Parts: sequence; structure tokens; C-alpha cells
Amino acid sequence: MSNPDLPETVHAFSDDALGQDDATGLAQRLRRREVSNADVAEAAIRRARMVEPLLHGVVADNYDQALEAARRLDNERPGGNPGFFRGVPTFIKDNLNVAGLPTRHGSAAIPDNTAPDTSPFTQQMLVQGYVCLGKSSMPEFGFNATTEPAHAEPTRNPWNLAYSTGASSGGSAALVAAGVVPVAHANDGGGSIRIPAACCGLVGLKPTRGRLVANDAVHSLPINIISDGIVSRSVRDTANFLSEAEDWFQNPKLPPVGRIEGASDKKLRIGLVLDSINGHRTDNVTRKTVEDTARLLERLGHQIVPVAVPVPESFPDDFALYWALLAFGVKANGHKLLNPAFDKRKVDGLTNGLATMFKRNFWRLPGALWRLRRSMRDYARAMDGYDAVLTPVLGHTTPPLGHLGPDVPFEILFERLTRYVNFTPLANATGAPAISLPAGLTEDNLPVSVQLMGRHGGEATLLDLAFALEAEQPWPGLWQQVRQVQAEKTASAGG
Repeated sequence: MSNPDLPETVHAFSDDALGQDDATGLAQRLRRREVSNADVAEAAIRRARMVEPLLHGVVADNYDQALEAARRLDNERPGGNPGFFRGVPTFIKDNLNVAGLPTRHGSAAIPDNTAPDTSPFTQQMLVQGYVCLGKSSMPEFGFNATTEPAHAEPTRNPWNLAYSTGASSGGSAALVAAGVVPVAHANDGGGSIRIPAACCGLVGLKPTRGRLVANDAVHSLPINIISDGIVSRSVRDTANFLSEAEDWFQNPKLPPVGRIEGASDKKLRIGLVLDSINGHRTDNVTRKTVEDTARLLERLGHQIVPVAVPVPESFPDDFALYWALLAFGVKANGHKLLNPAFDKRKVDGLTNGLATMFKRNFWRLPGALWRLRRSMRDYARAMDGYDAVLTPVLGHTTPPLGHLGPDVPFEILFERLTRYVNFTPLANATGAPAISLPAGLTEDNLPVSVQLMGRHGGEATLLDLAFALEAEQPWPGLWQQVRQVQAEKTASAGG
């Protein structure tokens, strides 16, 4: 429900030490010592405290320690910390460990105990020089497509506070879009990087399976559907993050991505998918946005070819059963998998509903797992004649808060989720890379995005296309959009 007492839009952009820079631009200013690490950290903390009463994107802060770390960077001799993003503030999503901070996976079922160690991917990210300000919000165990935890305030979309940020990396997306930090950690088991990026007007790349170090959860999964990454406000931030991550760990089974710094002149063959395999037609606004992007790519010299989704009709049901298996497993074994003090009586309605759905359909699991494993091969074969595929990110535009809340009766919520999240899971099952890119705005001042999926190991091609789209038709950030609206109002009043 919309709250009339809330302003429609909120952001923290100002002329402080952070300015309006993306992470790459900020890192360059820090290297040139045009601004101090401490000033940048203080600015980010001020921004977080300013917007947090409205956004609810931070679940645990690390502000004092972060400021100390920034001051130590200022006192280091040049070359003391070689990280590309040295001094850039960020947040880590609340399902990976940061030593000394709690990891609660967005759930009231897990106590506030602090983590004794730092997760491997968190290390891969922080070694790039980021300064961690704390943990960002998420829905319970990342199962929902909106960041509305049952036990806490919903995370609100800074573009329009009555609407969802998406999920499950919704807190990170809200904080980046609002200008608190330029990038933040995200991970993706069914769309959880790309969905919040789409809702909040950001760049969200889900890398190829195995591109980055393994997530903490993958060792307990029959099929690894989880990839870690970031959400950012620019393509170059995502490209530079991936290049730096590759310097720390490079999978020998995948072609290296390298440093991608802009679009190439290569002309590509790109498939086009407008409607989901589950039979739900994409809404008109989203559909038009994808079609407009296809025409833009054609003007840039690429060939656009309508294609069928390269999976059997059973895929949506198979993935839903796997999703339900994960909920059943967490509820039954959370004390072993997540925390000895896990209390299954406190899980939310969606987790309970999914677990019950699995118990009713568990007999289908062997066939579903076989088909999901085969989907990687099927997808690779279907991509033989294509460099990428253009699709919507979501089946319809961003819903208002409450539409996907965990208190909605499970049967209704499940149906709504299948209409909304019907393009992103394919990349998780197949392990393919996929990127969400802003491409338009609705009448409610909400971003609409498109998805590009690539061949396995094809992140370089996706970044090439992303750079081209960003250069040809720059998408407005929240700060630019607010300034434009203010200028229009001033001009209208003056007229």
C-alpha cells in the first residue's frame, strides 16, 4: 500500500566527497588523492543514515570499523593497497559472511550471532579495495522476488517509495540507486542480481556458472544455480569488477573475460524472445521496451532474429520444484546448513508454502533434476547460431509493495511470482551469463529493463553490447531524473 506521508522519491546524491561518481570514477579520484578515503567513507555513512529511515536497505552497519579502515588507507604509503577500487565504499548482502557482522539470510529464524569468518566470495570482492559499510537487506533466504521480510520493514524503491526494489538483492540495489554507495554485492539464484537491478535502474550481470569463486551455499545444492556479483550504475563498473575478480581467481575451464572498456565494431546475431515459455504474455510497457531495444541494436548493425525459448515446456514446473526443494531443505536442515540456533517455527509464509508444495510433489524430483541438468546442454546447442539473446527481465513492470509480500496467501503469491519471474531462471539452471540493463521509464517513474543472455563464458560479448547500448542511449540515473523533473516543474511554473 502507498503511504501518503512518504515522499515519492528519495536519494542521497549531493556535492560531498562521493559526488555523483560511479565506482570507477571515484576510485580514480581517490588514486589521484583529490579526495581522502576518510572523507568518502564519512560521506557514504552520512548518506546511508539520511535515507535509511525511508529505504530500509541496511540490516547491520559497520560504520565505525569502516571509517577506521578508510583512515588507515589514507595513512598508507602509495602502493600499500593495490586494489583497483581502493577506498570505494560498499555493502555485502546478508547471505554472505563478513567477520564480526551477523548473517541472517533475511530471516527471523536465524539469531543475530556475528560471523567468525569472511566468506570466500566476500574476500574476492573486498580484495579489490572496497571498504565494507555493512550488510544489505534481502527477503527470507532469497526465495521471494521482492525485499519485504515478514519480520521487518520492506525495502523501498528509491525511484518511487510505494514500489518494490525487487529481490533478493533488493537492499543492495536500493542503496546503489539512491546514491549511498556506487556498487554493492548481489547474488543470483533465480534472478536475484538482475531483478533488483531491473527494478532500480541498474546494471546487473549474472556471470557464467564457475566464473567467480563458489558461493557458500553451493556445496549443499544438487544443481548449482547461484552466482555472485554486483549491482552498479554503469557498465564500466561491472566490467572492471569482473576483470579485477578474474585477477584473483580465474576458472581454467572458461575463456578469460579480460578488461572490457567499451563497445567493439563486431556485428552480432542476436535472438529475440518476447514472451515466456510458461504462457504468460509480457505486459505492453515491458514488451515495447524490449522491441525498442531490438530496433536500436538493428540500427547499430546487429541482426535480430525471433527465436523460441531453448528448453522444454516442463522447465517452469521443474525449476519451481527445485525452488521448493531448497525451501524444504532449509526448513528441515537450517540448524545444520545455516545456524545451530535456527528456529523453523519463525520462517515466513512463502518458505512454508514452498516446503509444503515440495512435500506434495517430491516424487517428481528425479525427472525434474535430470531435465534441469540437461538444460545446460540444450541451451548451448540452441546458442550455436547466436551470439546473444534479448529478452525482458521480468514479465511485467515493478509491482507495488504488498503485491508479492510473504503474507499474501501462498497460492495467490505463487501465481503472481510465476507471472512476474519468468525469464531470469533459465540462466541459473543452464549456468549461462545474463545481464540486466535499464532501457526506459514507466509513467510511475520506475525503470524498465531488458535482459541479454549469452553463450557459456560469453560475458565479454554481453559487456560489449551493454557498452554500446549505454553509449547510444544513456539511461538516466535517479539523480539525473530528479533534476530533470525539477527543471520541468520550474519551467512550467515560470510559464
